[in-house]
Amino acid sequence: MPISTERTKPNLFQLVGYYLGRRLPEPMLDWVRNDLTGPGAARRVMLRVLVPAVLILAPFWLVPTAMWVRASMTVPILIPFIYFSHALNKIWRKHMLRVHQLDPNLIEKLEREHNASKHQSYVERFGPRSPL
Repeated sequence: MPISTERTKPNLFQLVGYYLGRRLPEPMLDWVRNDLTGPGAARRVMLRVLVPAVLILAPFWLVPTAMWVRASMTVPILIPFIYFSHALNKIWRKHMLRVHQLDPNLIEKLEREHNASKHQSYVERFGPRSPL
């Protein structure tokens, strides 16, 4: 059996394309799965949104004026970036899983595993939940 020489991690150009929503090749699907569902996935996605926003707003801090004026020029723009990156985090990660033809329900897998003991405790105390 020949050893595969294909990379399992993206190079810089593939990574930039991936951050912009492009699909990575098949051998990198494990990396994509871990990136979108592994520990710290939500934080990574939020940073990917925040970094370009900060780079765009950074020149405003070079304007020679009072600190409160600089803050009033940048913070009102930065707050919605943070808010929407948090609010749309799961949606973006599910979209990227679909782009790579992976199961979008993998995102909730870790959450379900983390909360399994709470759900079991609920069932023991109050009985199983009734279907709607």
